[in-house]
Amino acid sequence: MALTEFEIIKHFFASTPAIKNSDADDHVTGGVAENFCGDFSGDIVKGIGDDAAVLNVPADRQLVVTTDTLVESVHFPENANPRDLAFRSVAVNISDIAAMGGEPKWISLALTMPCADEQWLSEFSAGLREAARYFSVNLVGGDTTRGPLTLTLTAQGLVPFGQSLLRSGARLGEGIYVSGSLAGATAALHQMQSAGACTPSLLHEFYRPQSRVPVGVALRDLASACIDISDGLIADLQHIMSASGVGAELWLDTLPINEHALNYADKHDFDVLAWACGGGDDYELCFTMPHRFEDRLLTRLKPHNIAITKIGRVVADNKIICLDNQGKPKAWKQTGYQHF
Repeated sequence: MALTEFEIIKHFFASTPAIKNSDADDHVTGGVAENFCGDFSGDIVKGIGDDAAVLNVPADRQLVVTTDTLVESVHFPENANPRDLAFRSVAVNISDIAAMGGEPKWISLALTMPCADEQWLSEFSAGLREAARYFSVNLVGGDTTRGPLTLTLTAQGLVPFGQSLLRSGARLGEGIYVSGSLAGATAALHQMQSAGACTPSLLHEFYRPQSRVPVGVALRDLASACIDISDGLIADLQHIMSASGVGAELWLDTLPINEHALNYADKHDFDVLAWACGGGDDYELCFTMPHRFEDRLLTRLKPHNIAITKIGRVVADNKIICLDNQGKPKAWKQTGYQHF
């Protein structure tokens, strides 16, 4: 017999008594969401089960809220692994929290699916639990409905009062930086679309983005502007430049290319630089910062082993100028994902 909406919520997503993270791996069983609400700080007054969640926000913190929708065949391939899909749906939202300098706290999920497939739900909820533990967030509510497979997830985080990172503070002469590496997710998607399968190393880049929360936290009093790279480096950097009323000089030869993407592109003679500039789905942070803060940032990030690369500088022109390895301008067509 088909599960009802409330049976789905109760069996796969509603919380039972919380368990500590150290015990979590011993309690992950298909279907039962033991630690979706593993809160020990008292900030959840009421989670799943009522019309809405009730959450405590400390007086010295501000709330950071973001929502992303992932649609099958638009944002991920058909028949995607539900565990990976759940992790990705959380990670892309947490990336927005990271870009604001926030620390993620809570998530809610609106799940639309064509049918109540118990095996799929079991795998999906297991992936959601894994992501919740990884990013230290609690599932506090949501909705389920019938329709084409669509995942809409809202994430909420906290940032010290007045310390959120915005896109509008970039200043002339500052450096432009990026965390991690680029092009991995685009290479994975290209491989999936062309070969119908994907190597594990590239598949991980697409479905398991790191969402650089430690970087965002470290940047609170250092960066002047920040954004996460979802639609492509140039497209997202342009958002910073437009909001700040400045331009950018982008040094193409300094872009940190994902090693798995580079190997795949070299093997098949693809333009990996185009993927790095316009592919999107990297969910790394791109930010502007005075040069004098570089050492301070690297010291803060040393325990997290996250690479930071300077890829350009802020200039006066209200456009992005791409320079090759000889410092000469290179024509570059505006790229990046467009929803419409």
